[in-house]
Amino acid sequence: MSELQVIGEVSDGLEAVQKCVELQPDLILLDIGLPSLNGIKAARQIRKLVPESKVIFLTQESSADVVQEALSLGARGYVVKIKAASELLAAVEAVLVGKTFVGSTIGNG
Repeated sequence: MSELQVIGEVSDGLEAVQKCVELQPDLILLDIGLPSLNGIKAARQIRKLVPESKVIFLTQESSADVVQEALSLGARGYVVKIKAASELLAAVEAVLVGKTFVGSTIGNG
């Protein structure tokens, strides 16, 4: 796998959209529970404005309905925070090579 580099961090959904337009990242990690603009709405805008960027959700939310909504709007990965240590790197690797990754605890919460 190629070397990963963090090129930006933000504290809310509006800032996430702005930074994505500015930086054009290959990969974006988003939480659903973001202030000012939740992660689902931010991802929807990011997919329109920066369609080549791939989105992975890293969040506490594990309901199947939320996961389905995230994937239907174009997210390529979904990892629940309690599994981040064991699943996040695998999700990043999968998404960067064009696959979709859904963590093991989805729908169990």
